[in-house]
Amino acid sequence: MLTAFLVCVPALGAAEPGQRLIVLTDIEADPDDSQSLVRLLLYANQIDIEGIVATTSTHQKSRIAPESIHAIVDAYGRVQPNLLKHEPGFPKAQALNAVVRAGSQVYGMQGVGDGKDSPGSDAIIKALEKNDTRPLWVAVWGGANTLAQALYRIRHDKPPEEVGRLVKKLRVYTISDQDDSGFWIRSQFPDLFYIVSPGGYGNGTWTGMHATEPGFDSTEVSNDWIAAHIQQGHGPLGAVYPDVSFGVEGDTPSFLSLIPNGLNAPEHPDWGGWGGRYEFYTPALKDTDPEGFTGNVPVFQEPHAIWTNAVDSYRPMVHSEFGRAVRPHDKVSTGYRTTIWRWRKDFQNDFAARMEWTTKPYKEANHPPVVKLTPGDRLTVKSGEGFMLSAAGSSDPDGDSLSYLWFQYPEAGSYRQEIKLGYAENHHTVWGQAPVVSKTETAHFIVKVIDKGSPALTRYGRVIVTFVPSAP
Repeated sequence: MLTAFLVCVPALGAAEPGQRLIVLTDIEADPDDSQSLVRLLLYANQIDIEGIVATTSTHQKSRIAPESIHAIVDAYGRVQPNLLKHEPGFPKAQALNAVVRAGSQVYGMQGVGDGKDSPGSDAIIKALEKNDTRPLWVAVWGGANTLAQALYRIRHDKPPEEVGRLVKKLRVYTISDQDDSGFWIRSQFPDLFYIVSPGGYGNGTWTGMHATEPGFDSTEVSNDWIAAHIQQGHGPLGAVYPDVSFGVEGDTPSFLSLIPNGLNAPEHPDWGGWGGRYEFYTPALKDTDPEGFTGNVPVFQEPHAIWTNAVDSYRPMVHSEFGRAVRPHDKVSTGYRTTIWRWRKDFQNDFAARMEWTTKPYKEANHPPVVKLTPGDRLTVKSGEGFMLSAAGSSDPDGDSLSYLWFQYPEAGSYRQEIKLGYAENHHTVWGQAPVVSKTETAHFIVKVIDKGSPALTRYGRVIVTFVPSAP
């Protein structure tokens, strides 16, 4: 018997105010910061960029390069009018250039203390003090000492209750530790929401951005793909996207989960999204690979729980030439980088499509589908009973044909055993059977809605199903 208690709430991917973001970047230490900035600007209508701060890092200890930020923003300015033909809300280059700031020009904790304020640290404090109830995300692409100085100043100047209020508004996502101030921040402000893969770079979840998985196709991060889809023939912004040096866009995961795509849930790192999946615990020192490459940043035992590495197991679906449109790959990828890698073809295609927006008219470019969940994104089902999930009514602004793929994301819920869905491949509506439970459990089900435009674009729906025990 198909029964369920339905709770209808707005879809997770519904239009909301953009996430607030300040970026700290050691731009020019490695070309990947410039690469990530190019991508970020293509989402400047969906993320509220309140600051781009030039900083130092262990790879660039005594100089900062705000002029390189301005150069990329200027290139964006030359394509911004064309971007507006595709989606509203892209800010003018003048507005973005106006929030570029200089951070500390010295390394690490040498830049923290009395008399060490900078325009960058002042900007963080001003943004936190702004009358805005939304959290403030700080994406740290290099060293964190400009953030550390802002926190030092807040604690020095303000009463404890105000310090607590401002720290509570902060969300920090750092790409490993690239100076010695990150550990200081986590030690001094234990209540701060902080995402990081401490220790050796090889331990970084963010490496899923560019790692090649043996036995799987990695075309979407190849140099040929980047040249064809991003750099060449894609106008002024594509032209300033540099070649890969050490790894393509290692900093990009810090903002990927801020993009509203129906999957991402920034306040819930353990749910997983384009920026990876993280769990809240205290990592053991041995698990942080302190002997690996750390950029000569000291690695210590974390003093308390942080948002850090989590492990996914993922078997991708691949194109089938005949019969069912897709089939399971014969291999499974498992690891912390898998939490990013599993979405990589989707977000690379999204990047390529938006780069085409910089030069093409609306009718010659592709735009993402719109997912509609029926009846909503929350469902409560009694133990052992049947339930239905549906994305019927999803649509595409370009009139493209749509494909559907439903799957359980076991690591995101409390119930981690497999729950099979009927007609999960190629159907907008699927059926499942609740497990028999003796306590309340949750399971996350994701639908990928993929258009057949070029490049193919994906949007998602996430349905969180709560299984409750039957009444005695």
